[in-house]
Amino acid sequence: MNKAEQFINERLLNRTEKGSLRKLSAKIFPVDFCSNDYLGFARSPQLKNAINETLLHMPHYGNGAAGSRLLSGNHAFTEETEAFIADFHNAENGLVFNSGYDANVGLISSLAQRGDTIISDELIHASLIDGARLTHANRYSFKHNNLNDLEAKLKVAKGNVYVVVESVYSMDGDVAPLTEINNLCERYEANLIVDEAHALGIFGNYGRGLVQQAGLENKVFARIVTFGKALGCHGAIVLGSRALRNYLINFARSFIYSTAAPIHAIAAIRSAYQMLTDTDYRPLIAEKIALYSRLISNSGIQDIQPSPSTIQTIIYNSNQKAKFAAETLQNKGIDVRAILSPTVAEGKERLRICLHLFNTDEEIKMLVDQLILLKEHE
Repeated sequence: MNKAEQFINERLLNRTEKGSLRKLSAKIFPVDFCSNDYLGFARSPQLKNAINETLLHMPHYGNGAAGSRLLSGNHAFTEETEAFIADFHNAENGLVFNSGYDANVGLISSLAQRGDTIISDELIHASLIDGARLTHANRYSFKHNNLNDLEAKLKVAKGNVYVVVESVYSMDGDVAPLTEINNLCERYEANLIVDEAHALGIFGNYGRGLVQQAGLENKVFARIVTFGKALGCHGAIVLGSRALRNYLINFARSFIYSTAAPIHAIAAIRSAYQMLTDTDYRPLIAEKIALYSRLISNSGIQDIQPSPSTIQTIIYNSNQKAKFAAETLQNKGIDVRAILSPTVAEGKERLRICLHLFNTDEEIKMLVDQLILLKEHE
């Protein structure tokens, strides 16, 4: 065994001993409380039909883009879709990336230069952290949603300053105080970047997100909107000024050096956005959130973290306990997954429960009943 293989095996053994080894699974369970398909678009026959109808009007589209968008991979339909999405979000412009990871890494890594400062919430997405790591900028994190700590970091920031937050946090489901954060950014002349991955479709008029719900779309520097959650598709868009779009086309390496998404993927995104435009799903999903919140608050379970979003959590404080709880639920046909350290901090291991439009009231009640039984037998 060479040194590289020895290193790999030691790391894997360490994860195994800590109960945090990740494994792929193709199991499908009858009741989904796991996926990010909040509005059911990923399984929607209506969306599938809309995609097919859109593609019928483009009979000569290729199976693949066959190149990056700066070479052979650009298409007028893609640019029309970017304009459509930007208009929906009341943004000046937008640029589609192949994934949320690509968008976050490309945006952050290309913007901040040596002598600049990135200040991020300690719980932001890993892709935003990775983007910051690729820069030569000064980097600070502030305590989660803590305005005083953010201001302390702003006071010592240098160069162009970028404050990076999520509107809805992916592990706790809580929301950022965007208005107050924006006020601090304006006071210290910092640029606010908001990842709206888990807000699209859930908050704001017709699901436009928390930035628009707060009336901040003309104040934030950039928004990242991801298509792989409530839209049930794949990819993401960075929304901002025309100058920002042109800058990313020239300097965002994850955009420049990636083969473009195929037209089928763009048609899926366009069709999903059309569904958002046609129907306001927000009050419908809010009913599911309210039902779960009411039942869980009356359950007697102590280790809950209330959330206004589709993401709900129950803390188990260890990898082993969280894994056992998830496996018990899965044996009942209920798909809930354990989130383990190091994805979350040690002592914050949890069940991450995602609510969907397609979850019936009976399924939500069954879930809570099973959670109560789990806690009673801990």
